[in-house]
Amino acid sequence: MQISGLLGVPLLLKLGIGGSLQDEAATLKLAYTYWMLFSFLLALIIIILLIRKQPPLSRMNQPSSIPVSIIWAFVGIILGLVSQAMAGYITQEVFGAEPGSENTEFLLELAKATPLFIVVTSILGPILEEIVFRKIIFGTLYQRFNFWIAALLSSAIFGIIHMDFVNILVYTATGLTFAYLYVKTKRILVPIFAHVSLNTFVVLVQLIFKDEIERYQQELETLQAFISLFH
Repeated sequence: MQISGLLGVPLLLKLGIGGSLQDEAATLKLAYTYWMLFSFLLALIIIILLIRKQPPLSRMNQPSSIPVSIIWAFVGIILGLVSQAMAGYITQEVFGAEPGSENTEFLLELAKATPLFIVVTSILGPILEEIVFRKIIFGTLYQRFNFWIAALLSSAIFGIIHMDFVNILVYTATGLTFAYLYVKTKRILVPIFAHVSLNTFVVLVQLIFKDEIERYQQELETLQAFISLFH
């Protein structure tokens, strides 16, 4: 799924997907969106078919009740936001990274150009990531190691696969949060719900309030520059 776009996107362009558009960049984004939808959906179907007959992991065989799981699903959204905020703050203040993420900005640019892409970022992507990184990778590691080793390893892989190494701490913190939700409830649907909700919230806020956020960041940078004059 990750590398199929190298062949899939040119194939769609060859077939004339978006060919009626005047803007070449818009045509490419449309083809990219269609291929991402196809490849993510196909990968999700294949993975579900592969794991559907697998027996439950020995340490994941007593799921929480449905009411408790629903509560943790909503709590997980808050935990996800807090963990991302804290990791983002550390990334900026301790490591001196610029605010924002190139990976996120690229995805938001695609979502703004072709709103259909939101289905990938907010639904298909989070579902796939939770099944792969939490249920499969974390779940397998958790059979052999304690929670922290399994969660840190799977979360680090989760961060690396996004190819956004500046913000790898943010992805790792998010992965730890979702791994905790999975262990706490023994239901993969709980971190899936939290992840889908978190991504949807971030995408909608960024798209709706993009101008206000950029203006706030500029004002904050100006204020920081002004304060630095007195040090």
